[in-house]
Amino acid sequence: MVPDLTMRGQDDPHGRTVTARPPTVGQLADRVRELAARPSDWWHSVVFDGSGPVRVPLYAADGVEVWLTTWPPGHGATVHGQVSTLVAGELAEVAIRADGVTERPLRANRVRVHAGPQTFTNPGPAYAVSLHAA
Repeated sequence: MVPDLTMRGQDDPHGRTVTARPPTVGQLADRVRELAARPSDWWHSVVFDGSGPVRVPLYAADGVEVWLTTWPPGHGATVHGQVSTLVAGELAEVAIRADGVTERPLRANRVRVHAGPQTFTNPGPAYAVSLHAA
């Protein structure tokens, strides 16, 4: 018999407490990328509201929170996520700095990693849908 050196599913024989680590940015990005590739799993949760962005929780477990946001044309908001991806429509990341305001478009199906809260706006004529994780 070969011993299980990884000790999966077993208590630590030395009595140490195993603490769960928060997910890495790479793990969050993978989760968002996987969800974006399967819209049939979450598209039924999309809510279109012309009065402002709508945040819809999709998943919260193991220290990971994933949600989608629908953005009406001309509206914006601050997102407190670590990773984002645009699924449909147009979104721009707005950065206000000492030298002025810049808008960087969020490209569809590309995961963007953020260092902190980010402000997004929908400059397009139609609704936008994005996925976020923290």
